[in-house]
Amino acid sequence: MECLFCKMVNRDIEPDVVYEDEHVLAFNDINPQAPTHVLIIPKKHIATLNDITPEDLTLVGRLQHTAATLARELGFAEDGYRVVMNCNDHGGQSVYHIHMHLMGGRRFTWPAG
Repeated sequence: MECLFCKMVNRDIEPDVVYEDEHVLAFNDINPQAPTHVLIIPKKHIATLNDITPEDLTLVGRLQHTAATLARELGFAEDGYRVVMNCNDHGGQSVYHIHMHLMGGRRFTWPAG
């Protein structure tokens, strides 16, 4: 069975797309934790951070570059933003397809929780 994010990549489920190219899909989170909360995923299915291979390094770098580009385009890069990737159950991962949370538009505190 395909994962939720693979269904979005294949458009079996239509995400609220913010950005897309041949390798990356970015869309608004359905349960935002900040004024702007975008999920950035690779179109290639990789279940967890633990599953990233050396061949995936360029792809993972694209996720980071997309986050920085979107932060600038969405107008909060200079004020600051948070980028989060969770891994497995104790790390808070709920969808087993790597994804980056890009959150901005408010001040964040530390520790994250």
